[in-house]
Amino acid sequence: MKKSFLQSLGPGLLFAGAAIGVSHLVQSTRAGAEFGFGLLWALLLVNLFKYPFFQFGPRYAAATGETLLDGYNKLGKWVLVLYYIISFGTMFTIQAAVTIVTAGLASQLFGFTDNLVVWSFIIMLVSIIFLLVGKYKLLDNLMKFIIIILSLSTVAAVVIALNNSSEAFDVTQILPSGTAEITFLIAFLGWMPAPLDISIWHSIWSVEKRKVSKIAIKPKDAIFDFNVGYIGTIILGVCFVLLGALVMYKSAATFSNKGGEFAEQLINLYTQNLGEVSYIFIAIAAFTTMFSTTITTLDASPRAMNLSTNLLLNKNYKFGYWFWIILLFVGTLLILQFYIANMGDLVKIATILSFLTAPFYAILNYILITGKHTPKENQPKIFTKVLSLVGIVFLIGFSIWFLTNI
Repeated sequence: MKKSFLQSLGPGLLFAGAAIGVSHLVQSTRAGAEFGFGLLWALLLVNLFKYPFFQFGPRYAAATGETLLDGYNKLGKWVLVLYYIISFGTMFTIQAAVTIVTAGLASQLFGFTDNLVVWSFIIMLVSIIFLLVGKYKLLDNLMKFIIIILSLSTVAAVVIALNNSSEAFDVTQILPSGTAEITFLIAFLGWMPAPLDISIWHSIWSVEKRKVSKIAIKPKDAIFDFNVGYIGTIILGVCFVLLGALVMYKSAATFSNKGGEFAEQLINLYTQNLGEVSYIFIAIAAFTTMFSTTITTLDASPRAMNLSTNLLLNKNYKFGYWFWIILLFVGTLLILQFYIANMGDLVKIATILSFLTAPFYAILNYILITGKHTPKENQPKIFTKVLSLVGIVFLIGFSIWFLTNI
């Protein structure tokens, strides 16, 4: 039992590594800078209502030994076809948004060039080399330590910022109004803590973990592993909102839409509180965190698309995974050519698309985990089912509200 539990740890931390990226470093910090503490309600609510749908990924994988995509296929080919279309339509913008933030941090850290398209090319090429030579596992292990370092430095920065603040805290919660504010809210919700399709990636990682360890992970252990990573992403999300609020809210400073300038402002959030001596340390931690997110998405999207293709055509393509990686690499660079001057628009497009497609994944995951394809003993309890239904209403309701107010 002890060995099984210890070996079950991993996919949940990988989830955290993929989640703690643009949603935290960019969106949460912006939320604090522009609204103060006013959007904490949104952060906490969306994490609550997305929770069951993310959890259903490792739950289903542990209960059946299959990925969610295998489950979608059992629900009907049309379901998998719809997923295929949505995923193909969003994978390039997601990769571009993640990569451009990483490129901005790289340009600040390494100098070399301030051309973010060049940096994006280098970063994705290095990522592909890592995946090609099988060094992703090494990066994964390193990433866990880097996230711990980033977490400790973020918490430290928040504590110091709290001590340095002389103004009374206004914790009044805000419901944004007007097209610009509502658009930001939906973008904020879209990737907090991550896009819902990461539940599919999580199920794929869980199945791979099972193959490698040759041990059938129990659902309760898989859920515990996931909970550890999920709670960590929530705490850090709150920290980034607080940091943005304490340092930039009601000040003359505003975040730039240009990747390089934004990265510099982001790093300065730390150095203002932890001191200039921490600049390199923080820059490296932030860059490594975003690089791990970049390589994770570059691996996961092609893996999911390849599996979907195999299931739809009932055939295993030997080089299918690498075909999708190359396609994603080229497509991402083409998108960046158009949006390189405005990182804000790129992130906004990617995050809004993720939010508008969230109800699709939420409904599918709920149907799959509560239906005949999941053993009764491994299905969620009544509380989680009720939370799921309320979550679906929340996601659909906010999508309709956004579409009728833009």
